[in-house]
Amino acid sequence: MTPVVAVVREIWKVRPRAKIEFWTDKKYFKNARKITVENGMDLRIRKVVAGKLRRYTNFTFFMYLQHFDVVLKNIRDFFKNIIGFFQSFFRLIKNRPDVIFFKGGFVCLPVGTAAKILRIPYVIHDSDAAPGLTNRLLAKRATKIATGMPLEYYSYPADRAEWTGIPINDEFQPVTAAKQRSLKKELGFANDKPLLVVTGGSLGAQNINYAIRDILPSLLKFTSVMLVAGRERYPEMMDLKDYEVWEDGELKTNFRMVKFSSEMFKLFGAADVVVSRAGASTMTELSSMAKAVIMVPNAKLPGYHQVKNAKAYEKANAVVVVEDSEMHEKPEILLEAIRRLMKNEAKREEMSKNLRAFVKDNAAENLANTIISVAKNQD
Repeated sequence: MTPVVAVVREIWKVRPRAKIEFWTDKKYFKNARKITVENGMDLRIRKVVAGKLRRYTNFTFFMYLQHFDVVLKNIRDFFKNIIGFFQSFFRLIKNRPDVIFFKGGFVCLPVGTAAKILRIPYVIHDSDAAPGLTNRLLAKRATKIATGMPLEYYSYPADRAEWTGIPINDEFQPVTAAKQRSLKKELGFANDKPLLVVTGGSLGAQNINYAIRDILPSLLKFTSVMLVAGRERYPEMMDLKDYEVWEDGELKTNFRMVKFSSEMFKLFGAADVVVSRAGASTMTELSSMAKAVIMVPNAKLPGYHQVKNAKAYEKANAVVVVEDSEMHEKPEILLEAIRRLMKNEAKREEMSKNLRAFVKDNAAENLANTIISVAKNQD
């Protein structure tokens, strides 16, 4: 939703009277409304019935039979998509837009299918190095295809594809050494130790959290640690609060754990090293801030998109990659990766520079201009 907000703002700069609606599924409807209100945007949010195809890279045909509940959910969601198609079809007939922007995800499929039949032009955007199933299906009839990473990582037609970058908030910018020290102090940490920031995304990553739990005593001997445990995983990590001691409003230890932060740019800015999943938006934020990153991609997601993201960055010597399965079996692998990087300032600086090269500046403006150019052709 955050990238969409950034794009909408840029569109309104050029076309202040443009009528824009945001369509989403039931699950994210409330969150979408909250974000638009927080950003002071008068944006109409509408629900679309949609379902996803549950595909697990580690599942064989027989494993799907053993987990028949997954098959039943896929059958149910197939009919959800049919309902969503007719819902979208009649909405688009009633209020035909000049252009539709698809950010990706299963909710785009029924809307995109209706748009194709009605010959409504649309723009799709791929954040990951590996396009998702919905975008692969919609790309065939897309007027324009915007990508988050350089075009060399995609097989889209050159005449319709454009590297626009991934829109993020303006706060994600490189910080000076003085600003980094200030941010550490603001978070409660002393400046006599480096800072490790660990995040598994807004919901949290169980394997990363558990690995940090196992190696935390060793980590705290040479670095401060800020763990963003995630909204779903935070309750099961409460035992780590024993390492977080406050007195008179001051942090007396070199460990903090939070559920989530709406100011991740401050956490990343304060960090010397970041441990993260390989989601496209998070990696763009870290790239924009030119941080030293240890990436732990989730290999169980459909299409191996995080693994492919990680390989692209690793090939450019922009990150250190730790395999999730290996870390799960032996958390010491993550510990040693952190220790080596913390000790090697030259390596951190080299990686930061290489990671920054993946950033496409003015991504929101680029995307907005692409969308507006397609809409103008309909005038």
